[in-house]
Amino acid sequence: MPQHLPLDELSTVIARIQGLLLTEEKVGTAVSLLAQAAKDSVPGTIGAGVSLLDSRGRRTSSGYTDRVVEQADAAQYRHGEGPCLTAWAAETPVLVQDLHDDSRWPLWRDSVRDLPIRSVVSAPLIAGKETLGAIKLYAATPSAYDAGSVRLLQLFAAPAATLLSHIQGTEAPHKMTEALRTSLHSRDVINRACGVLMERRGTTHQAALQQLMNQARQERTTLLNVSESILAGTPASGI
Repeated sequence: MPQHLPLDELSTVIARIQGLLLTEEKVGTAVSLLAQAAKDSVPGTIGAGVSLLDSRGRRTSSGYTDRVVEQADAAQYRHGEGPCLTAWAAETPVLVQDLHDDSRWPLWRDSVRDLPIRSVVSAPLIAGKETLGAIKLYAATPSAYDAGSVRLLQLFAAPAATLLSHIQGTEAPHKMTEALRTSLHSRDVINRACGVLMERRGTTHQAALQQLMNQARQERTTLLNVSESILAGTPASGI
């Protein structure tokens, strides 16, 4: 794992994305460029992806470098769990050193067991007070990523999120204020519900968040709805 920063790759992709502001191509092309730049920046990576999510965790745009990334991500959104969704919801990086031994997302893990994925690192895309989505890297060998990889991806994700936020604003500026207000409200409700579960069960924030996500999936409802029920004093069954 090299300790240098991906300055060359990042400066190149930033220049290309800034050029998109003068063309018809916008977010869809930008996320694909960022995914490729991220893959090229971290040795051992077999695929990278960038997903933009709305306040309810639904994809609005995505870019992949390889078919395996598309398959792995599709499984995350199908099951409502996985490292990318956790990175987005918890607003913190997620590191998986060996997927076969990781128990945090059993449905997702089992559904991608036949894919050449053993290590994962994902970081949220945060611009100001808004979390736009997440960026993720996949490797075919266990322990391919470490704390240095996490830091590297975070350094990459910060300017990438700023650029994506700007591009989104140029596409639909009249929607940004309401979308941001909705996103911030949803995240506040979810975080407060996590706090209730943490106090009630003496668990961590990530574990509480996973409980909420699991319940939402089981009841075929949204993470926001489950969180609101917790705060209203009428918790969903099983929590």
